[in-house]
Amino acid sequence: MTQHSFRIAPSPAMEPSALTGADAFTTDDTSEGNHTHFETADESISVGTWECAPCREVVESWPVHEMMTVVSGAVTLTQKDGSAESFGPGDTFYIAKGQHVVWEITEKLRKMYMIVS
Repeated sequence: MTQHSFRIAPSPAMEPSALTGADAFTTDDTSEGNHTHFETADESISVGTWECAPCREVVESWPVHEMMTVVSGAVTLTQKDGSAESFGPGDTFYIAKGQHVVWEITEKLRKMYMIVS
């Protein structure tokens, strides 16, 4: 099947998502949603938009290679060595598969992503 190019809208209709554990949310808001724009038949590549309320999770081993662009909100990544970097609207960043990070959304986050597993 031939794939054609397509526009990725930063504000698509979101479907409920449950990637974040209930105990990770740091406010009363526990909303989380996702919209998959494209996925290969074998699910090894996925492109989408994800939104999540403030939360904090220690991720011992990031499960996929992921490039993200923040549409709105803010997230701070803390590396195993304690160094931290915050990202906001317009910032694009990458997390390698297997990387140890503390993922902390400090302001409701909407990101566009491309995942390669």
